[in-house]
Amino acid sequence: MRDSNPSHTALRDDALDQLFREARTHYAWTDKPVPDETLEALYDLVKMGPTSMNNSPARFVFLSSEAAKARLRPYLMDGNVEKTMTAPVTVIVAWDTEFYENMPKLFPHFDGARDMMKNAAEDHGIRNGTLQGAYLILAARSLGLDTGPMSGFSIEGVDKEFFKSDPARSSWTTNFLVNLGYGSGENLFPRLPRLSFDEAATIL
Repeated sequence: MRDSNPSHTALRDDALDQLFREARTHYAWTDKPVPDETLEALYDLVKMGPTSMNNSPARFVFLSSEAAKARLRPYLMDGNVEKTMTAPVTVIVAWDTEFYENMPKLFPHFDGARDMMKNAAEDHGIRNGTLQGAYLILAARSLGLDTGPMSGFSIEGVDKEFFKSDPARSSWTTNFLVNLGYGSGENLFPRLPRLSFDEAATIL
């Protein structure tokens, strides 16, 4: 039988560079498309990340057509328009305010899971949905994609345009956006400072 945790081997430096140390927020993109198969593979990685009681509240809308992008454009701040319209894909990272309805499927061994999550739906939804959005960024980088996560848009406008009039998604609400593609390397800002371990962490 195969051991599910065979080694816990640390990733090599080149992998860590790709995921963290050399990864950047991108603002300009090449024309190389992102196939639907890659987006499906991306989600298949994201869904494996841990969430509270496997509640998985995040929902993802991949805008890859010009028509879909055009629907988003009116709700972007001016500074976010060009980098979004030129990205091969923009992901609306949302969360389902009624995610708890899926708890019998996602956490079947505990009958009280649905009610527990419903009673604290906003806290669990925002926290775990944001966590899954972060998984999306790292999973995309692991697949060789570049990312440009951002706020700077109207949540109310995006919700109205993409969710409120759609019965299948009327309980979804937007968290943030992520541009996906293959960055050109243009318009990158210099790497900004980070806090040191002693400034941001402690060991007790």
